[in-house]
Amino acid sequence: MSTESPQNQEGLTDFDIVVIGSGPGGYECAIRASQLGFKTCIVEKEQTLGGVCLNWGCIPTKSLLKNAEVVELLNKADEFGIKLESVEIDFTKVIRRSRKVATKMAKGVEFLMKKNNIVVKKGFGRLASNQTVEVASPDNQSKETLQAKHIIIATGTKAKSFPTINVDRKRVITSYEAMVLKEKPKTMTIIGAGAIGVEFAYFYNAMGTKINLLELMPQILPNEDREVAELLTKEFKKKGIEIFTETKVEKTEVKGEGVITTLTTKNGETKNLESDYVLVAIGLTGNIENIGLEQLGVKTSKGFIETDAYGRTNVENIYAIGDVTGGMLLAHKASVEGIICVEKIAGLNPEPLDNSAIPACTYCQPSVAHIGLTEKEAKEKGLAIKVGKFPFMASGKATAAGENQGFVKLIFDEKLGEVLGAHIIGHEATELIAELGIAKKMEATSEWIHRTVHAHPTYSEAIKEAAAAADGHAINI
Repeated sequence: MSTESPQNQEGLTDFDIVVIGSGPGGYECAIRASQLGFKTCIVEKEQTLGGVCLNWGCIPTKSLLKNAEVVELLNKADEFGIKLESVEIDFTKVIRRSRKVATKMAKGVEFLMKKNNIVVKKGFGRLASNQTVEVASPDNQSKETLQAKHIIIATGTKAKSFPTINVDRKRVITSYEAMVLKEKPKTMTIIGAGAIGVEFAYFYNAMGTKINLLELMPQILPNEDREVAELLTKEFKKKGIEIFTETKVEKTEVKGEGVITTLTTKNGETKNLESDYVLVAIGLTGNIENIGLEQLGVKTSKGFIETDAYGRTNVENIYAIGDVTGGMLLAHKASVEGIICVEKIAGLNPEPLDNSAIPACTYCQPSVAHIGLTEKEAKEKGLAIKVGKFPFMASGKATAAGENQGFVKLIFDEKLGEVLGAHIIGHEATELIAELGIAKKMEATSEWIHRTVHAHPTYSEAIKEAAAAADGHAINI
């Protein structure tokens, strides 16, 4: 299959499928389409492929967070009998390493496009009809029209704007700027304690920045189990992070080389926080402007495109996947949605995505991961449940590694025994959650899990022990 653009009789470039956006949802969707025999094109407005995730999100932030882990480990080297005079951080090199990692992964996506014979068009893609995409060149000096039997929109999200918070990207910044600051700030206020806010709080705190973490909801990581959020709050406070929950930000004001954040605490007190930077980590909306949705009548709701379980919009031949459709804004969800979408187009019979089986992870330390219902949600649904919990403090592997903060908490249906929810806080939580994803997919019971032999000593034994605890069979606690 050639990567040259096939021409039809009218001079338009012909494809079976055109994907607009090359993030994890878009590029994996395109690869699966090519595997299924479709002539496929991907349109990307940025110079590099991979979308926000590879270039400005998932991947480079994990590089930064690894640096934070290393710093924390070196700072407690004495616990392992290793003497260090001091630990010095070259902040510029930390940032440079992160960018190198992102660049390497983006090049990997370019390779995958060539390997799978996918045509790449650089430019801004816009729907001209339900079967044509107009691509404006990066310099906006020329346009090309692509003919497609099916068009899949995978344009992702962007930060919301707020009238009282003027994001100037100099002192009041987004996660983009937070990843490439030239100097380490002395102080930073972070608005929003979801996954992004919490990860940056952890990173900059480890680098030596004084952090104020603000959250409107009653707990940090509002979507996590209450016990998980409480423990992470305790651990963050030990690190010196100041946390304000049930706190409303009234305004931000740049003054000289800093920012004053005015807030109202849960006690009704007005407070001003001074910091070098304010990082705004709240609110995302779909990238749906100026891509031709209104002209074609594609339905949207609250800033996102409406679709069915297979990515189909209300307009024939137009589909949407990933963050631009709302819901859980996660790269791995987008990827699965893209594959389901093209398999449905190909006439296969893919199973719709089960949102309750999608893992969500936060890569601070201790790390956090969950799948399915929290204990509170299960009770609110009126479900009869049994809960098993096992602390890493009782884990031989975690204790030997010096990483025994946290626990595994599993929620099962009391009658059927199947997994309803799983919550992990601790070292390697984001790796351990996959076992529970398989368990939930297979409707595994608590007994199946604790009867499965887990290697000793491992972190994963905590999952087995938590399942056993739910059945009253706990051995090691």
